[in-house]
Amino acid sequence: MAFLVLAINPGSTSTKVALFQGDAVILTEEISHPRETIATFENMMAQFEFRYQLVKEAIATADLTQLAAVVGRGGLLRPIAGGTYDVNEAMQRDLEIGVSGQHASNLGGLLARKIADDYVIPAYIVDPVVVDELESVARISGNAHIERQSIFHALNQKAVARNVANKLGKAYAESSFIVAHLGGGISVGAHKMGRVIDVNNALDGDGPMSPERSGSLPMASFLDWAFSGEITKEALHNEIVGRGGLVSYKGTNDLRDIERQILDGDKEAQELFEAMAYQVAKEIGANAAVLKGQMDAIILTGGLARSAAFVKEISQYIHWIAPIRTEPGEDEMAALNEGAQRILQGIEEAKVYQGEE
Repeated sequence: MAFLVLAINPGSTSTKVALFQGDAVILTEEISHPRETIATFENMMAQFEFRYQLVKEAIATADLTQLAAVVGRGGLLRPIAGGTYDVNEAMQRDLEIGVSGQHASNLGGLLARKIADDYVIPAYIVDPVVVDELESVARISGNAHIERQSIFHALNQKAVARNVANKLGKAYAESSFIVAHLGGGISVGAHKMGRVIDVNNALDGDGPMSPERSGSLPMASFLDWAFSGEITKEALHNEIVGRGGLVSYKGTNDLRDIERQILDGDKEAQELFEAMAYQVAKEIGANAAVLKGQMDAIILTGGLARSAAFVKEISQYIHWIAPIRTEPGEDEMAALNEGAQRILQGIEEAKVYQGEE
């Protein structure tokens, strides 16, 4: 059956709303929130009622008599396995207190639950960024004081992996892929039989440089910088997240700007373009070792996968490893809907979030 599902995706300055009948989009709207408006709220949770009313206005003219479920973007919860989860009391509590940090996505499950309660229907979240399916060996960092963390573009990575598996006539749980999400942040994950057993921390950790993140850095030089007395901890964090990568070198996080500069003969831009592709390819190679060379495909996804030149640059290093599939962009709304539809159609069972034990 094609169920009617409402998807809600809160971001820092917008809230995306979409209504699906099965796979078909019935309504879609992106509600913008001026930064000066957001700045008037004391904290993230204080925005709840404001965003709730805007979502209600966005769907006011839609026929929701057959609405089957509401699904929200998953927030910064405790580490959990991938899948679609019921928004229960434990989840609501952890989203409200920001158990793993404050982010606009924390409002996704809360908004979904509130609207679902209005219609007495289920509320779900799907594959939040805290999905953690790492093998124990992948958690070991090299220093007993620090454990590697799984924070990545789980929603898009798992959605494109499922879609490619379907195109290959296989189940995701019976497939193995390397998925490289190429966006403002870059995450490269080893998907083995439906689990992401290794992935770089794409938020503020390791992996390739990206348009706005530094990725892995030489530690001794980083420590010298950190203790130089010339920069605060907050400013240093901004330098590796937001002001790292291409922004650090060229002042832009838009790969199209870099490509234009290359056409104008900018040799530094050319070198940075090549270096970012080179680092992505190295990360893919590392994941090929994790999967022991046994994989169905390498999937390149995210906004940067729209650049044929960037895909070509990466592909020259990795084409011999496995077939390359390009799935440009990321459709978070469709991925949220697909997660809810799988539950409603009985393909999967909704998982239960446990919270604090």
